[in-house]
Amino acid sequence: MGPDNLWFYGWSALLAAMLFIPVSKLVWTLSIRRQQRKLGRFLDETELAGQMKRARFITFLLVVPFALMFNANLFGLPGAK
Repeated sequence: MGPDNLWFYGWSALLAAMLFIPVSKLVWTLSIRRQQRKLGRFLDETELAGQMKRARFITFLLVVPFALMFNANLFGLPGAK
């Protein structure tokens, strides 16, 4: 693994980390609103905690590939000349 690979994956990890909190809050808010509309009531604390775990998992699946694709588009793939 050369220095190009380390820079590429380092910047990708930094971008994913910076996007994680705002995107997880957005996904969490959207999922809570959807659940409340579906159930017709406000969610209790255990349901909110479950939705937060779910939102964090979905966020991880969104931001990591996005960060990799963004950096591949910006810098090019590592090792590709």
